[in-house]
Amino acid sequence: MKLLSQDQALSRLSLKNPIHFLALGFGSGLAAKAPGTFGTLAAIPVYLLLAQLPLAWYLAATLVCVIAGIYICDKAANDMGVHDHGAIVWDEVAGLLITMIAAPAGILWLAVGFALFRLFDILKPWPIRWLDAKVEGGFGIMIDDVLAGVFALICLQVIVVISQ
Repeated sequence: MKLLSQDQALSRLSLKNPIHFLALGFGSGLAAKAPGTFGTLAAIPVYLLLAQLPLAWYLAATLVCVIAGIYICDKAANDMGVHDHGAIVWDEVAGLLITMIAAPAGILWLAVGFALFRLFDILKPWPIRWLDAKVEGGFGIMIDDVLAGVFALICLQVIVVISQ
């Protein structure tokens, strides 16, 4: 892809386009600082809505978010002309949904899940960092956050078990 400035890349997107709107995390990815954190914050209402569903439906909706995210992120990245631009935060939405699978209800558990997901997404321990560097396209944009979500999910569930 051609090297573009951040502003040039963003100017190629429109919040009126439903794919761009989702890729930008309902606009949260446009935050000047820490767009990934704002994208994860934007995922909270999505999680709260889906958390009302039975677990099987929650899992199905999360899977749809992940699979659709491959297309959404790929399309936005191609339209921007930049691979994995920081404003593309749909992967954070999917990552938080994964983190919160079967989490107990309550603000405390949501805060712990949020913090764990952000920790793994920022630190990118192996193999997350390797995947982030080596895998291209929409799948590449999504896979590091999916794996960060899985790591955070495991840690959250361990904390839940220990706290009982």
